[in-house]
Amino acid sequence: MHNKDFEGWSTEKQIINSSEKKLYFKEREIWWSALGINIGIEIDGKNDSYERPVLILKYINKHSVIVLPLTTQGDTDKYRIAITTEKMNSIVKLAQIKTISTKRLLRKIDTLSLDQYELIRQSMIQMLS
Repeated sequence: MHNKDFEGWSTEKQIINSSEKKLYFKEREIWWSALGINIGIEIDGKNDSYERPVLILKYINKHSVIVLPLTTQGDTDKYRIAITTEKMNSIVKLAQIKTISTKRLLRKIDTLSLDQYELIRQSMIQMLS
């Protein structure tokens, strides 16, 4: 079993929570996000910043967004959809949908094409039906 650094994440989380930054983001964008260390099979962030790329699926307001974490591991299926941009090849993990504070957004990576975004949106609707 993988040893999870909950104490390190707790320290990092406090720093993120106290940060004040103005970000400009929108749906379809892919960002590095401080997802942290999570419970059980919930997808974790990586490295010292506990970060992972996420796709902004839905803008809620300037303080929160709904995201889908990305990975380069595993096969595609009805819950994992491959995407390609100029800067990356990845897999969107539909089953790991999550609402996050925009304070977790670190830096923009790229923007997903309209066609790929619509495929992800329709796959989410189908998964939730």
